[in-house]
Amino acid sequence: MTDKELNLVDHLDELRKRLIITVGAFLVFFVVGFIYVKDIYQWFVRDLDVKLIVLGPSDIVWVYFMIASVIAIAGTIPILALQIWLFVKPALKPIERKISLSYVPALFILFIIGLCFGYFVIFPTVLGFLVELGGQMLETNFTADKYFRFIMHMTIPFGILFELPVVIMFLTSLGVINPYALQKIRKYAYFILIVISIVISPPDFMSDILVAIPLLFLYEISINLSKIVYKRKLKKEKEWEESNEFETLDEN
Repeated sequence: MTDKELNLVDHLDELRKRLIITVGAFLVFFVVGFIYVKDIYQWFVRDLDVKLIVLGPSDIVWVYFMIASVIAIAGTIPILALQIWLFVKPALKPIERKISLSYVPALFILFIIGLCFGYFVIFPTVLGFLVELGGQMLETNFTADKYFRFIMHMTIPFGILFELPVVIMFLTSLGVINPYALQKIRKYAYFILIVISIVISPPDFMSDILVAIPLLFLYEISINLSKIVYKRKLKKEKEWEESNEFETLDEN
């Protein structure tokens, strides 16, 4: 085998190792979530005026799986981020390694903040609006399956989308993108984010606005953070090059 083929095999082995660790972490957190699913369930339904119903035995199992999956996803986020960092670490400069590693805990924190924003801000607002829309015409009953699906649609997308600033900072630190490119594609990014907000929100105008505004705000924050990272990156690269030049001169 050639050196190029050996390098490809090594990279594939390393990728497989990182995937196995990530999947293993997901399964561990899934089991933990499954064990405590009743306590988590009680916390979610604590403020409901009505009791949730199920239409069949399979709905009960599905609710268990949904709750356990959310716990598993939240717990796996930092593990996944760390595995990605370890995979790309050999290709990074020492400065880039140090900067990019600091983003790992930030990914988890922002994911939790996104979940909280979706659950405590967007979810009650949209749910209250939709329930009041029925008024006295309809009697409100929720199935457990529909209720938890609705919660997931109102929380998990925000948990993922709130990662946008950190992802942008990470890619900026690697030199993949820069803030000026983000500014040039702003109108296209706005269009994509608005489409995403329409897709993940319930089919009413108010929900679309409530979801779209935070996403556009996140994009603007990402641009400003990218500018900070980009300036620091240029400064540190310059300092690193100057220190290497001094070392070369000393050796000569």
